[in-house]
Amino acid sequence: MIGARTRLLAWLIALAGFIAGCTPTVGLDDAVTEQPRVELPAAAAPQQAPSSTSTPVPTPPPVPQPFAVDLYQEGDFVPQYTFDWCVAASIQIAHNLVDDTGGGGWTDSGQQGELWDMARARSSNSFNGANPFGWAQVLTEVGMGPYTVVSIADYGGALQTAARAMTETGRPVGLVMWSGRHAWVMSGFESVGDPTRFEEFSVTGIRVQDPLYPHGSGQWGPSPEPNSLLTPEQLATQFVVREPRRWSSDLPAGYLLVLPQAQG
Repeated sequence: MIGARTRLLAWLIALAGFIAGCTPTVGLDDAVTEQPRVELPAAAAPQQAPSSTSTPVPTPPPVPQPFAVDLYQEGDFVPQYTFDWCVAASIQIAHNLVDDTGGGGWTDSGQQGELWDMARARSSNSFNGANPFGWAQVLTEVGMGPYTVVSIADYGGALQTAARAMTETGRPVGLVMWSGRHAWVMSGFESVGDPTRFEEFSVTGIRVQDPLYPHGSGQWGPSPEPNSLLTPEQLATQFVVREPRRWSSDLPAGYLLVLPQAQG
């Protein structure tokens, strides 16, 4: 019996050791292995979308381009029938330049004489002739107006004033030539820049009608052909400052224009 108890005791001891080797030595919660902490990088700040109100690229200013006005058509020119009737012939030419009714131009010598008498009657201190004031008044009365007389001190300014008036009204300009002794009609021009779009522009050519053509003047030079395109330098040989003693007026000395005005 002792041997049997001894073997039973040894077996129990061995069983206890086996159970001890299989039993965990920590609690269930402690059995969860702790994972190492991973530090994530900070999120990058979102990029701001381009603003829709960004400053626009400025538009470059307009560049003056070649510009021209030409009222002339074949048959518009009328010669003066006497050496005195330049104002009357200029009135007939001006009418023909703007008349588009097809009713025939003003070319009659009898009518030219009547226009001369009208201009003389409306002129004062004119040495028994017609001066620019009578010229402008007749243009207005016969349905071409309104017209007025202006004196421009600067030659380039006079050309710009004439070109701008032509562009705005579509009517010709009267040029007081030979220091107040003769009448021409400006029937067109060429420029760099539209006078209605640019405050500053350059007149490069002037189209003219000299009713004395083809005779001209021994002192002032030959008459250009009807609707000739003159350079400013060519025109300046005959279009000069009005001589103050030629006829009395309140206008200062300068380059005289019989200028069309906008309809009221």
